[in-house]
Amino acid sequence: MEFYTADWYPLGTAYYRKFDLYRMEWNLKEDLKDCLVAVGPYGGSIALMRNLSKEKPSSSRPVLEIYSASGVLLSSILWKSGQVVHLGWTVTEDLLCIQDDGTVLIYDIFCEFKRHFSMGNEVKQNQVLEAKVFHSEYRTGIAILTSALTFTLTSNIDELKLRRMPEISGSKIPPTCWAVLFQDRVTLVLVAVDKDLYLLDNTTCSVLTLPGISPMAGAYLQMSVSFNYKHIALFTDTGYMWFGKSSLKEKLCEFISDNRTAPKQMAWCIRPHSKHVAVAVMWDSLLLVAGKAKEGISTSIMVPELDGVRILSQSAHEFLHEIPRATEEIFKIASMAPGALLLVAQKEYEKESQKSDDYLREIKDQNLLSIAVEKCIEAAGYEHAPEIQKSLLRAASFGKCFVDKYCPTDFVTMCHDLRVLNAIHDYQIGIPLSITQYKQLTVQVLLDRLVLRRLYPLAVKICKYLKLSDFQGVSRVLAHWACYKVQQKEKSDEEVAQAINQKLGDTPGISYSEIASKACDCGRTELAIKLLEYEPKSEDQVPLLLKMKRCNLALSKAIESGDTDLVYTVVSYMKHEFNRGDFFMTLQNHPIALSLYRQFCKHQEPETLKDLYNQDDNHQELGNYFVRSSFSSEKSVEGRVAELQNAADEYNKAKNELAAKFADNSSLILTQTLKEWKTIKNHLNIDNKIYDKTSMESLELIMTDIKLKNWYRNSNYAVKDLYSKYQIKSFEKLKNIFDLPAREVFNYLRIKSFLGEHMPVLEGSLGKLLTKIFSGLEIKKVLSVVAELIRLKGGPDTPKAGKKT
Repeated sequence: MEFYTADWYPLGTAYYRKFDLYRMEWNLKEDLKDCLVAVGPYGGSIALMRNLSKEKPSSSRPVLEIYSASGVLLSSILWKSGQVVHLGWTVTEDLLCIQDDGTVLIYDIFCEFKRHFSMGNEVKQNQVLEAKVFHSEYRTGIAILTSALTFTLTSNIDELKLRRMPEISGSKIPPTCWAVLFQDRVTLVLVAVDKDLYLLDNTTCSVLTLPGISPMAGAYLQMSVSFNYKHIALFTDTGYMWFGKSSLKEKLCEFISDNRTAPKQMAWCIRPHSKHVAVAVMWDSLLLVAGKAKEGISTSIMVPELDGVRILSQSAHEFLHEIPRATEEIFKIASMAPGALLLVAQKEYEKESQKSDDYLREIKDQNLLSIAVEKCIEAAGYEHAPEIQKSLLRAASFGKCFVDKYCPTDFVTMCHDLRVLNAIHDYQIGIPLSITQYKQLTVQVLLDRLVLRRLYPLAVKICKYLKLSDFQGVSRVLAHWACYKVQQKEKSDEEVAQAINQKLGDTPGISYSEIASKACDCGRTELAIKLLEYEPKSEDQVPLLLKMKRCNLALSKAIESGDTDLVYTVVSYMKHEFNRGDFFMTLQNHPIALSLYRQFCKHQEPETLKDLYNQDDNHQELGNYFVRSSFSSEKSVEGRVAELQNAADEYNKAKNELAAKFADNSSLILTQTLKEWKTIKNHLNIDNKIYDKTSMESLELIMTDIKLKNWYRNSNYAVKDLYSKYQIKSFEKLKNIFDLPAREVFNYLRIKSFLGEHMPVLEGSLGKLLTKIFSGLEIKKVLSVVAELIRLKGGPDTPKAGKKT
């Protein structure tokens, strides 16, 4: 603690420090300068591959290696694809390998191939000269510079939309440097060609002049955009550096370096919401931190982070960052800040010294004790060493005892956060997150990263320690564990299924169907079926069983669920997948499904219903089917007769003599009616087809056509009998023909006058109709009143009342 500030470097009014995260013991076969290197943000993994463009063609293939941030080898594969020109990480920790033909291959951190895509034919034809991977909110993009000096980019690799940026007119030399910017959610490319700057958007290429740039600025050699894409720095061949906002409309400061050669790398070193400006510039043997001060800090590969820069070398992994204000106030030499006094007071208390009370009283006299506690808690979060964390937290704990009604929430939360961070900082885990990065990343994303690394025990412990809900915590981790477990093919399906069930049980939030789906994707169908036995929801079981072509089992599960929609879903799937014979045979083994399918066919596919009855030799239902079919208005009379004859045959086979006789008689009546009508039609020259009309239409035709009326009176009994049976229902619909009730009654009397002997059959039905029309008056009174009105108006003679039935 006495030498705590020994590694602090002043830059203007701010301080910076660089400390070791890990001592790297990875025993690399290649030097970092000869490799393509990609380091993921937020303490992400390190990907390495020998850079073939820096050496002569070799017959040996390079090896793709992925390490943790602490140098622990996670995975490696022999590269068998094309030449890689750039490596980069996505926001979800997938590795992007960009080849010289524009093909992008995506791997996970265990070097398992996921998918690939192309950046377009133009990139393929012209080859990739340079590539950059950039990030926006929850998205990853790629920008490509081709050998034809054209730019192609996509802002989101998950929703690939390629954009070709405008060309720089008149330029025949490659850009000296370029970067991707964001302005108002629009992706731009800033390009430097010698001393000129160009800004490319979707449609235009504009020449740019930086505000406040010095005349001594020469050709641009390097540029760097900050982690949050809000700031940009440019380095020129005169050593002049320009710092400004990424909008390119505001200058922040400038710096002049003694080194005028092009730096290998530049990275911003700035904390969120900090007013200080600093950029780390690296050459082969020099690391310079430049900012507003006239002099820089002089001291491999740099990785920009949210609150600093990670510096990677063969032997060490370090972190360079600005000293937070709370830390500076407490540890600065001769500081009299409340936090510094509280820390000293606590140390004196441990020594049982009277000075502890003196320091404590000094803070309390200024009413700054609560602020001192807050500063110690805040500073503890910024520390990487557990010993210093404990010292600051002890001071905060000591001080809060003397604060009235102190709420310990911040103190407890910081203790929890630091314990989690210290756990993932372990060398074997190798995730060097700072408290600032952790808050930005959130606990859920950290758990996702642990799951991605298959560190399930640690993830479960963190969930339980932080008391996360099952849905967000343990259940989610265990579900990922189970999905990984089904990929282990060295164990039998039975063993894996039992192990998963014993571990998961009935844990809330666990979906066995998702685990089974993963097993199915891995080709372990039997394991997937065993896992589905533990899934309580049939609606989740059935779709996956259908996907695995286990239709019989899916149908059984659907029937057991009692969900008719689910049964219909399975039956519909089977109908399209099976041939007709197998489909019907399968339904025979499931009576409930067969019954539901018959109901469906009855309304939607009557022809299929006939095939089902034929399959079952169900002659009774076949007869009923043909009778219903004979009523179809789309069929001709000949077709109806044929249907009735088929019905009679089926009824005979079913030994239903009464139904067979009915079908025969109906067929005979319809045949005789057809013969007589054809004769009448030829004699009377009538075009209307009464036998093709409904009974209602036929009755209206008889009422309005005198020739038909006379023919009806003289026709044989068969035709009269046919109509007398059908007119009962027709008279009930008479009220729809006329607008006024009186006209209905008038036509009733007209019809009654020539139907004569058939009136008794119809009286009952028509009586009910008239009673409704005249609000329930007795039918005899209604008829007598109407008859008298007609007689007075000179209408037809009132017929004798028929007897009612």
